[in-house]
Amino acid sequence: MDKKMEQLKREYLETPIPDELEFVVEKALKKKKRNVARYNWLIGFGAAAVMFVSFINTSPFIAKATTGIPVVSDIIQVLTFREFTFKGERHHADIDVPTIQNLDDPSLESTLNQKYLEEGKQLYDELINSIGDINSSLSVIHSNFEIKTDNETILSLGREVVRFTQAGSSNKEMSFDTIDKKNKLLITLPMLFKDDRYIDVISQNIIQQMKQQEEESEHSYYFNAEDSIETIRKLDNFYINSEGKLVISYNKYEVAAGVMGRVEFIIPTDVISDLLVSHEYIK
Repeated sequence: MDKKMEQLKREYLETPIPDELEFVVEKALKKKKRNVARYNWLIGFGAAAVMFVSFINTSPFIAKATTGIPVVSDIIQVLTFREFTFKGERHHADIDVPTIQNLDDPSLESTLNQKYLEEGKQLYDELINSIGDINSSLSVIHSNFEIKTDNETILSLGREVVRFTQAGSSNKEMSFDTIDKKNKLLITLPMLFKDDRYIDVISQNIIQQMKQQEEESEHSYYFNAEDSIETIRKLDNFYINSEGKLVISYNKYEVAAGVMGRVEFIIPTDVISDLLVSHEYIK
């Protein structure tokens, strides 16, 4: 039985993952018709994922036990799907790959879980490829995940990656996915607003917050807004916090000096209220 399980594990991990993952981001609150062939393929992947998760829960080959799994709700769960680990004299990788279960949407669930697995593999390969590379100072990669928000409406899942160099410096990055648990869809920023006016409104509010922080604290060092305005306007890393507020996140060096690390801006709801499609998510 153990040999069969090991074979299943090996076959699953060798399954090729599509180069580009097509998120279910264009469907609004009314679900659109799916492409039948793609849907059937994703259902098949979802079935394989369920089988492999069962293997994780019973196999001694997986280092991470399921004890202490964070429960998202009575139905939806987020657990550690796989660990990529490596320990050498100067290099170390410790990468947790999350998986979402019981979302009741095989397409969205499988697409997200594919993305998380691919991210984990890429981080592991990055560390392994740095070994023996005289031009690389990378020493350690650590990755985990955390639930930023879990309520009746949404689940916001953050994935953290920390890189350490041989000189002792570090860089922390975060990325987020926010899911509508009721309607089973991945929430994108444009989906929340009536039109693209929100880009300028939010960008200007962020610049105001930057200036205010610099006035109030001598330890705040943001880049010149004119120089970084295009980065500010991307607004591509966000989540909705437990108070129902929109949070825009920027990783280290994107909009501020390295000493500030990763920075976040909570956007006041009254600033964007008139632009929202509804207040289902943003309160």
